[in-house]
Amino acid sequence: MLKVFITGASSGIGWALAEYYAAQGAQLSLSARRADLLQRLAASWPGQVTCYPLDVTDAAALRAAGDDFIARLGAPDIVIANAGVSVGTLTECADDLEAIRRVMDVNFFGMAATFSPFIAAMRQAGGGRLVGIASLAGIRGLPGAEAYSASKAAAISYLESLRLELRASAIKVVTICPGYIRTPMTEGNPFPMPFLMPADVAARRFARAIARGSSYSVIPWQMGVVAKLLCLLPNSLYDRLFAAAPRKPRRALPP
Repeated sequence: MLKVFITGASSGIGWALAEYYAAQGAQLSLSARRADLLQRLAASWPGQVTCYPLDVTDAAALRAAGDDFIARLGAPDIVIANAGVSVGTLTECADDLEAIRRVMDVNFFGMAATFSPFIAAMRQAGGGRLVGIASLAGIRGLPGAEAYSASKAAAISYLESLRLELRASAIKVVTICPGYIRTPMTEGNPFPMPFLMPADVAARRFARAIARGSSYSVIPWQMGVVAKLLCLLPNSLYDRLFAAAPRKPRRALPP
Protein backbone atom coordinates (compact mmCIF):
# COMPACT_ATOMS: atom_id res chain seq x y z
CA MET A 1 0.00 0.00 0.00
CA LEU A 2 1.47 3.32 -1.09
CA LYS A 3 1.88 6.11 1.45
CA VAL A 4 1.68 9.51 -0.23
CA PHE A 5 1.99 13.10 1.04
CA ILE A 6 0.74 15.88 -1.27
CA THR A 7 0.75 19.65 -0.82
CA GLY A 8 -1.62 21.99 -2.62
CA ALA A 9 -4.23 19.22 -2.64
CA SER A 10 -7.36 21.38 -2.41
CA SER A 11 -7.67 22.06 -6.15
CA GLY A 12 -6.20 21.58 -9.60
CA ILE A 13 -3.30 19.20 -10.06
CA GLY A 14 -3.04 18.41 -6.35
CA TRP A 15 -6.71 17.41 -6.15
CA ALA A 16 -6.40 15.28 -9.29
CA LEU A 17 -3.30 13.53 -7.95
CA ALA A 18 -5.02 12.88 -4.62
CA GLU A 19 -8.02 11.29 -6.37
CA TYR A 20 -5.74 9.22 -8.59
CA TYR A 21 -3.73 7.78 -5.70
CA ALA A 22 -6.82 7.31 -3.53
CA ALA A 23 -8.37 5.22 -6.31
CA GLN A 24 -5.23 3.04 -6.21
CA GLY A 25 -5.84 2.38 -2.51
CA ALA A 26 -3.04 4.60 -1.22
CA GLN A 27 -2.92 6.08 2.27
CA LEU A 28 -2.90 9.83 1.68
CA SER A 29 -1.86 12.80 3.75
CA LEU A 30 -2.99 16.01 2.12
CA SER A 31 -2.13 19.60 2.89
CA ALA A 32 -3.51 22.91 1.68
CA ARG A 33 -4.71 26.17 3.19
CA ARG A 34 -8.41 25.45 2.56
CA ALA A 35 -9.46 22.94 5.22
CA ASP A 36 -13.04 22.64 3.95
CA LEU A 37 -11.91 21.37 0.55
CA LEU A 38 -9.46 18.91 2.11
CA GLN A 39 -12.29 17.55 4.26
CA ARG A 40 -14.42 17.10 1.15
CA LEU A 41 -11.71 14.89 -0.33
CA ALA A 42 -11.37 12.99 2.92
CA ALA A 43 -15.12 12.34 2.99
CA SER A 44 -14.93 10.88 -0.51
CA TRP A 45 -12.25 8.38 0.53
CA PRO A 46 -13.05 7.37 4.14
CA GLY A 47 -10.21 5.80 6.05
CA GLN A 48 -7.61 6.73 3.45
CA VAL A 49 -7.04 10.45 3.97
CA THR A 50 -5.47 12.55 6.71
CA CYS A 51 -5.72 16.32 6.34
CA TYR A 52 -3.16 18.92 7.35
CA PRO A 53 -4.53 22.44 6.80
CA LEU A 54 -1.40 24.59 6.54
CA ASP A 55 0.55 27.07 4.46
CA VAL A 56 3.68 25.61 2.86
CA THR A 57 5.64 28.73 3.78
CA ASP A 58 5.23 27.66 7.44
CA ALA A 59 8.15 25.28 7.81
CA ALA A 60 7.29 24.50 11.45
CA ALA A 61 3.77 23.41 10.47
CA LEU A 62 5.15 21.18 7.71
CA ARG A 63 7.67 19.70 10.13
CA ALA A 64 4.85 18.88 12.57
CA ALA A 65 2.79 17.33 9.75
CA GLY A 66 5.77 15.28 8.60
CA ASP A 67 6.52 14.07 12.12
CA ASP A 68 2.89 13.03 12.57
CA PHE A 69 2.86 11.23 9.20
CA ILE A 70 6.02 9.27 10.07
CA ALA A 71 4.76 8.42 13.55
CA ARG A 72 1.51 7.02 12.13
CA LEU A 73 2.61 5.43 8.86
CA GLY A 74 6.40 5.38 8.73
CA ALA A 75 8.40 6.87 5.90
CA PRO A 76 6.37 7.93 2.85
CA ASP A 77 6.76 6.26 -0.51
CA ILE A 78 5.98 9.49 -2.39
CA VAL A 79 6.12 13.15 -1.35
CA ILE A 80 4.69 15.56 -3.93
CA ALA A 81 5.50 19.25 -3.51
CA ASN A 82 2.70 20.61 -5.65
CA ALA A 83 1.55 23.78 -3.87
CA GLY A 84 1.97 26.83 -6.06
CA VAL A 85 0.61 30.27 -6.86
CA SER A 86 0.71 32.27 -10.07
CA VAL A 87 -0.01 35.92 -10.74
CA GLY A 88 1.17 38.55 -13.16
CA THR A 89 3.82 40.83 -11.65
CA LEU A 90 5.74 43.90 -12.75
CA THR A 91 8.91 44.86 -10.94
CA GLU A 92 8.37 48.55 -11.73
CA CYS A 93 5.19 48.48 -9.61
CA ALA A 94 6.14 48.80 -5.96
CA ASP A 95 2.83 47.24 -4.97
CA ASP A 96 3.87 44.01 -6.70
CA LEU A 97 6.93 43.42 -4.55
CA GLU A 98 4.92 41.61 -1.88
CA ALA A 99 3.35 39.41 -4.56
CA ILE A 100 6.83 38.63 -5.91
CA ARG A 101 7.98 37.61 -2.43
CA ARG A 102 4.86 35.49 -1.88
CA VAL A 103 5.23 33.63 -5.18
CA MET A 104 8.88 32.83 -4.44
CA ASP A 105 8.07 31.74 -0.88
CA VAL A 106 5.30 29.36 -1.93
CA ASN A 107 6.71 27.97 -5.16
CA PHE A 108 10.36 27.60 -4.15
CA PHE A 109 10.80 27.74 -0.37
CA GLY A 110 7.59 25.76 0.14
CA MET A 111 9.02 22.93 -1.94
CA ALA A 112 12.13 22.65 0.22
CA ALA A 113 10.05 22.93 3.39
CA THR A 114 7.82 20.09 2.13
CA PHE A 115 10.70 17.68 1.52
CA SER A 116 12.82 18.51 4.57
CA PRO A 117 10.84 16.57 7.23
CA PHE A 118 10.90 13.31 5.26
CA ILE A 119 14.40 12.83 3.86
CA ALA A 120 16.03 11.25 6.90
CA ALA A 121 13.18 8.76 7.36
CA MET A 122 13.19 7.91 3.65
CA ARG A 123 16.95 7.30 3.73
CA GLN A 124 16.51 4.96 6.68
CA ALA A 125 13.60 3.17 5.00
CA GLY A 126 15.66 2.62 1.86
CA GLY A 127 14.06 4.89 -0.70
CA GLY A 128 11.03 6.65 -2.09
CA ARG A 129 10.17 9.50 -4.41
CA LEU A 130 10.48 13.24 -3.85
CA VAL A 131 8.43 14.90 -6.57
CA GLY A 132 8.58 18.61 -7.40
CA ILE A 133 5.96 20.18 -9.65
CA ALA A 134 7.84 22.86 -11.57
CA SER A 135 6.68 24.42 -14.86
CA LEU A 136 7.75 25.14 -18.40
CA ALA A 137 7.56 28.78 -17.35
CA GLY A 138 10.85 28.13 -15.57
CA ILE A 139 12.65 27.29 -18.82
CA ARG A 140 12.75 30.86 -20.14
CA GLY A 141 11.50 34.07 -18.60
CA LEU A 142 8.08 35.30 -19.67
CA PRO A 143 7.04 38.96 -19.79
CA GLY A 144 4.90 40.06 -16.88
CA ALA A 145 5.72 36.86 -15.00
CA GLU A 146 8.98 37.77 -13.33
CA ALA A 147 8.03 36.07 -10.07
CA TYR A 148 6.42 32.94 -11.48
CA SER A 149 9.15 32.26 -14.06
CA ALA A 150 11.87 32.92 -11.49
CA SER A 151 10.23 30.69 -8.88
CA LYS A 152 9.89 27.78 -11.29
CA ALA A 153 13.43 28.22 -12.61
CA ALA A 154 14.59 28.11 -8.99
CA ALA A 155 12.53 24.97 -8.41
CA ILE A 156 14.04 23.22 -11.44
CA SER A 157 17.61 24.03 -10.34
CA TYR A 158 16.84 23.14 -6.73
CA LEU A 159 15.45 19.75 -7.73
CA GLU A 160 18.50 19.03 -9.86
CA SER A 161 20.79 19.89 -6.95
CA LEU A 162 18.73 17.71 -4.61
CA ARG A 163 18.85 14.85 -7.10
CA LEU A 164 22.65 14.98 -7.10
CA GLU A 165 22.75 15.29 -3.33
CA LEU A 166 20.63 12.14 -2.91
CA ARG A 167 22.12 10.15 -5.78
CA ALA A 168 23.95 7.75 -3.48
CA SER A 169 20.70 6.97 -1.66
CA ALA A 170 17.71 5.07 -3.01
CA ILE A 171 15.59 8.23 -2.99
CA LYS A 172 14.58 9.33 -6.47
CA VAL A 173 14.05 13.05 -7.12
CA VAL A 174 11.48 13.57 -9.85
CA THR A 175 11.06 16.92 -11.62
CA ILE A 176 7.79 17.38 -13.48
CA CYS A 177 7.37 20.39 -15.73
CA PRO A 178 3.74 20.70 -16.78
CA GLY A 179 2.66 22.68 -19.78
CA TYR A 180 -0.89 24.04 -19.73
CA ILE A 181 -3.19 22.04 -17.45
CA ARG A 182 -6.87 22.94 -17.05
CA THR A 183 -7.01 24.14 -13.42
CA PRO A 184 -8.22 27.21 -11.52
CA MET A 185 -4.69 28.62 -11.94
CA THR A 186 -4.94 28.65 -15.74
CA GLU A 187 -8.61 29.41 -16.23
CA GLY A 188 -8.06 33.18 -16.16
CA ASN A 189 -5.20 33.20 -18.66
CA PRO A 190 -6.08 35.70 -21.42
CA PHE A 191 -4.05 33.95 -24.11
CA PRO A 192 -4.06 30.72 -26.13
CA MET A 193 -2.82 27.65 -24.25
CA PRO A 194 -1.57 25.03 -26.72
CA PHE A 195 -2.02 21.36 -25.83
CA LEU A 196 -4.21 22.26 -22.82
CA MET A 197 -4.73 19.07 -20.81
CA PRO A 198 -7.46 18.14 -18.28
CA ALA A 199 -6.13 17.77 -14.75
CA ASP A 200 -7.21 14.14 -14.37
CA VAL A 201 -5.39 13.14 -17.55
CA ALA A 202 -2.31 15.06 -16.37
CA ALA A 203 -2.43 13.31 -12.98
CA ARG A 204 -2.30 9.88 -14.62
CA ARG A 205 0.69 10.90 -16.71
CA PHE A 206 2.42 12.45 -13.71
CA ALA A 207 1.87 9.22 -11.77
CA ARG A 208 3.50 7.16 -14.52
CA ALA A 209 6.57 9.44 -14.47
CA ILE A 210 6.69 9.17 -10.68
CA ALA A 211 6.46 5.37 -10.75
CA ARG A 212 9.35 5.25 -13.25
CA GLY A 213 11.42 7.58 -11.09
CA SER A 214 12.05 9.80 -14.10
CA SER A 215 14.50 12.54 -13.23
CA TYR A 216 12.81 15.09 -15.52
CA SER A 217 9.51 14.93 -17.39
CA VAL A 218 7.66 17.50 -19.46
CA ILE A 219 3.93 16.82 -19.70
CA PRO A 220 2.45 16.87 -22.28
CA TRP A 221 5.44 15.79 -24.35
CA GLN A 222 4.56 18.23 -27.15
CA MET A 223 5.39 21.12 -24.82
CA GLY A 224 8.75 19.50 -24.19
CA VAL A 225 9.54 19.91 -27.87
CA VAL A 226 8.47 23.55 -27.66
CA ALA A 227 10.68 24.07 -24.60
CA LYS A 228 13.73 22.61 -26.33
CA LEU A 229 13.20 24.87 -29.30
CA LEU A 230 12.85 27.92 -27.07
CA CYS A 231 16.14 27.07 -25.35
CA LEU A 232 17.88 27.05 -28.74
CA LEU A 233 16.68 30.53 -29.70
CA PRO A 234 19.26 33.31 -29.35
CA ASN A 235 18.20 36.09 -27.00
CA SER A 236 17.72 38.57 -29.83
CA LEU A 237 15.18 36.36 -31.58
CA TYR A 238 13.49 35.22 -28.37
CA ASP A 239 13.06 38.84 -27.30
CA ARG A 240 11.48 39.83 -30.61
CA LEU A 241 9.05 36.90 -30.49
CA PHE A 242 7.96 37.17 -26.86
CA ALA A 243 8.30 40.80 -25.77
CA ALA A 244 4.73 41.52 -26.83
CA ALA A 245 3.25 38.23 -25.58
CA PRO A 246 0.00 38.51 -23.57
CA ARG A 247 0.48 38.90 -19.82
CA LYS A 248 -1.21 37.10 -16.97
CA PRO A 249 -3.35 39.64 -15.05
CA ARG A 250 -1.84 41.35 -12.03
CA ARG A 251 -3.77 40.90 -8.79
CA ALA A 252 -3.23 40.76 -5.08
CA LEU A 253 -2.38 37.38 -3.55
CA PRO A 254 -3.71 36.32 -0.15
CA PRO A 255 -1.12 36.78 2.61
